[in-house]
Amino acid sequence: MASSSSSSALLRRRTYPNFCAFAPLRPTRQPAASTSRAPVAPPPDHHQDAAAAAGHDPSPEEEERADVAAGALRVGIVGFGNFGQFIARGIQRRGHAVLATSRSDYFGYCARRGIRFFATADALCDAGPDVLLLCSSILSTEAVVRAVPFHKLRPDAIVADVLSVKQFPRNLLLEILPPGFGIVCTHPMFGPESGKHGWSGLPFVYDKVRVAQEGNQATKCEQFLSIFEEEGCRMVEMSCAEHDRYAAGSQFITHTIGRILAQLNLKSTPINTKGYETLLKLTENTVSDSFDLYYGLFMYNINATEQMENLEKAFQKVKEMLYGRLHNVLRKQIVERVPIP
Repeated sequence: MASSSSSSALLRRRTYPNFCAFAPLRPTRQPAASTSRAPVAPPPDHHQDAAAAAGHDPSPEEEERADVAAGALRVGIVGFGNFGQFIARGIQRRGHAVLATSRSDYFGYCARRGIRFFATADALCDAGPDVLLLCSSILSTEAVVRAVPFHKLRPDAIVADVLSVKQFPRNLLLEILPPGFGIVCTHPMFGPESGKHGWSGLPFVYDKVRVAQEGNQATKCEQFLSIFEEEGCRMVEMSCAEHDRYAAGSQFITHTIGRILAQLNLKSTPINTKGYETLLKLTENTVSDSFDLYYGLFMYNINATEQMENLEKAFQKVKEMLYGRLHNVLRKQIVERVPIP
């Protein structure tokens, strides 16, 4: 029996190679070349370091981090509805990774597009995104922000938003976020309809509310903004207060006129003028947005009430001009008996 065991051991040594001897020959993964405007070395991956120290293979999440090109961002989107998906496509076109979470289930949608979807904001923050992008509606933003476990994010993370109003999210984030986190308030002045053929020439407004100039935060901020610049957007840097003043006199007025025209139930006619067709298109575009969006533009912009009052005054003035002239004509005809040619 001893002789048989010795022969078996010898046979195994001859048949099976010593795999440990091949370990130095194992090829290592080479990071892809960065295509960002200002490539930098990615921050150290503490998750993979911990895995190596523990002596186990990296998890799928850790493998995904290794697959992200050197210097590329991991952008986590909170609120993955129509607009969030629209923005995600632009982010992916620039070579960055997208993570997402939302109230609705988008697992299937994301799986088909190389996006990691998380059922909760907790799980998304655990994944360590470099930028957390808020794509919620205006009305739900405060509840969404207060539910995010920001303490789970990396200390140099940046939180950004894409709301159509800016002073509200600015003040909210300054109130809630820990002091070290970066804050960038943005407003892409376009959407899935106006930007369906590309973003070239479309305005992108941003305000670097709080960005540390030391460490990785400033680099991450520039990389994030470069996504929109490289997509061809017209980059407009202005304060949140200035944005809201301009937006009340442009975006809010546009939506208001469209809503008023919708109440007139305008219809196309056989003799449409170009101007009338423009009004019909304006009506169609504004009512296609939810009333919650319009209400948010009114409720969360301190300049909207003034614009509404100015609109009423302007309408009243036009009425006075019309009725005043009509009154003069009738007075001459009825009282002064002046014939009207």
